[in-house]
Amino acid sequence: MSTLPPPKETVKGNIKTITEYKIDEDGKKFKIIRTFKIETRKASKAVARRKNWKKFGNSEYDPPGPNVADTTVSDDVFMVFISSKEDLNAQDVEEDPMNKLKGQKIVSCRICKGDHWTTRCPYKDTLGPMQKELAEQLGLSTGDPTKTAGDEPEPAAPAAGSKTGKYVPPSLRDGSTRRGESMQPNRRGASDDNATIRVTNLSEDTRETDLQELFRPFGSISRIYLAKDKNTGQSKGFAFISFHRREDAARAIAGVSGFGYDHLILNVEWAKPSNN
Repeated sequence: MSTLPPPKETVKGNIKTITEYKIDEDGKKFKIIRTFKIETRKASKAVARRKNWKKFGNSEYDPPGPNVADTTVSDDVFMVFISSKEDLNAQDVEEDPMNKLKGQKIVSCRICKGDHWTTRCPYKDTLGPMQKELAEQLGLSTGDPTKTAGDEPEPAAPAAGSKTGKYVPPSLRDGSTRRGESMQPNRRGASDDNATIRVTNLSEDTRETDLQELFRPFGSISRIYLAKDKNTGQSKGFAFISFHRREDAARAIAGVSGFGYDHLILNVEWAKPSNN
């Protein structure tokens, strides 16, 4: 039996070529040539230190890098963020109810009309008795001047249609015979359909991250659905992109339709509304 030449490894630029020789079951010698592309990626300090650890056990004499005999290498999993932190913070500022109360006078004193509680009014010992005496001379009743509308809740107003303040069942109140408006337009699906586009002619290697990078310049994206094969996990060739605004979806159709992507010409159109 003839001896096989040792494996040969050559590096030219960022391309590494490994040449090996083997003998098949029939005793024929054949050559295997594998080509790799060398990529340099930045990693955290903890990952860099872990890569410099000395191998031990059955892998003590293995060369650098993973060994296919005891290590499984899978694809990197990337997270797809639908909304950025800046968009969420902007929504929180706009919807803050305290911002709507700024500049409004919430508390009003009944004695001096200042922006403080009546019990803390500095003029309650002087102006309070004078107002009470004047009201009694005019035959008016002001009640206790030390209480304000903000100190105690006002009594509930009588039900609509009740002159005496007695309880009236909801079925006998005004407007009980009117039917409620349909909530169908307020469903989330209806709003999504208005700003959803359908992308076809995608390659099998397309991922959600690729669609995110492709359509993100046109506006804020709310949802991405990429149709995949259940067995292989590869793309079926079409996807749905939902934008927050219909104007952004229209700009995406005009900008990406007919665009060459991964050796294919993309076709982008409005998605048909769902029947559910």
